[in-house]
Amino acid sequence: MAATASLKSSLLLPSPISDFSGAAISISAQKRRSSWQPRGARVQVSAAADSKNILVMGGTRFIGVFLSRILVKEGHQVTLFTRGKAPITQQLPGESDAEYAEFSSKVQHLKGDRQDFEFVKSSLAARGYDVVYDINGREAVEVEPIIDALPNLEQYIYCSSAGVYLKSDILPHCEVDAVDPKSRHKGKLETEKLLTSRGVNWTSIRPVYIYGPLNYNPVEEWFFHRLKAGRPIPIPGAGNQITQLGHVKDLARAFNLVLGNPKASQQIFNISGAKYVTFDGLARACAKAGGFPQPELVHYNPKDFDFGKKKAFPFRDQHFFASVEKAISELGWTPEFDLVEGLTDSYNLDFGRGTFRKAADFTTDDMILDKKLATV
Repeated sequence: MAATASLKSSLLLPSPISDFSGAAISISAQKRRSSWQPRGARVQVSAAADSKNILVMGGTRFIGVFLSRILVKEGHQVTLFTRGKAPITQQLPGESDAEYAEFSSKVQHLKGDRQDFEFVKSSLAARGYDVVYDINGREAVEVEPIIDALPNLEQYIYCSSAGVYLKSDILPHCEVDAVDPKSRHKGKLETEKLLTSRGVNWTSIRPVYIYGPLNYNPVEEWFFHRLKAGRPIPIPGAGNQITQLGHVKDLARAFNLVLGNPKASQQIFNISGAKYVTFDGLARACAKAGGFPQPELVHYNPKDFDFGKKKAFPFRDQHFFASVEKAISELGWTPEFDLVEGLTDSYNLDFGRGTFRKAADFTTDDMILDKKLATV
C-alpha cells in the first residue's frame, strides 16, 4: 500500500488551482470512453451567440481538427485555409458516421499558401471573414496580409506558445511574466505586438506541451514506442524535472471559449493541464495509460554524449510549467482531462490502434544504454 501511494505521488504534482486526483483515475473507466469527443461529450458554449463566418488557418493536422468540429457544431460557418496536401476532413476514431457526415458537409476549404501574400489578401478580402483562428502562424509577416485583407475583422485568435517566456527560477510562468526576445518562438511574440499595434481585437493562447490523438509532435508517442518495445526509458538528469502537458481537446475548448468573449479582448491566456508532472512521473503515467508494466528508467547526463542532430528526449531539460488560473477565473474554463486519463484517451484513439506519426528510432537510446552497460 505504501508503495502504491508513493507511485501516485510521484506521477503528478498539484498546481495551486487544481483539485484533480491525478493518477487515481480507474483505467477501466477511462477505456469505456473511446470517442473523439470531450469528456461526457460536453462542449462549453462560447460567448458568441450568433453565427460567425470563421477562417481557420490550418485545421487538418491536430488542434484545428478538434476546434473546427466544436465551431461547426455551434453553428458557425467554418473555412479551413490549407495547402491542400492533406485530406480536408477525415473521420476520427470513435466518431460516428452521422457525426462525420454532418461535419464534412458543412466545413469549407480554401486552398492556398499563406506565404503567397497577394493570394491571401485577395481571397480573404473577397470572403470577408468575421473571425480568424490562426493555428499555424509563426511569423508576424504572415499575419499582416490577413489583417490588411479584413478591415472589418471582429477578432483574431492566435495560437502562441508558453515557450516565449524567459527561463526563470520562479515558477509557474504567468501571463505577465517576462518573455524571451531570443526565443525560438520570437515570431509569435512579434505577432502579438503586431496585432496590438494594428488595433485588432485579438486573443492569444499560450499552450505548454500539447498531447492527445493525432499529435504530430513526439510527446506521448515517444514513450509509447519504448513501452511497446519493452525497452528501458532513458531520461536526462535525475528525472525530477517538472513539466506540464495539456490535452488537445481541452485546448480546443479554450479556443472556443474566447470567441466573442469580451473578457478575452487583448488578452493572453496560458492553457495546459491543471497538474504538473516530473519526467519520471510522465514515463510511469504513459505506462499506466497504455496498460504496460512499470518501465525501467535509465538516467543519464546529456553532457556525456554527442547525439549530433538527433533529439534524445522530447522535452526541454528544465522545469517548465505555467499557471492556468487566469483562464479558469476569467473564462470559466477548466481542463476536463487529468494526465493519466488524457494519456489513456490518446493511447486508445491513436497509438493503441497502431497509428502514429513517426516510426520508432532507438539510436540515441542505444548510445545511452551501451555506455551505461560499459560502466557497470
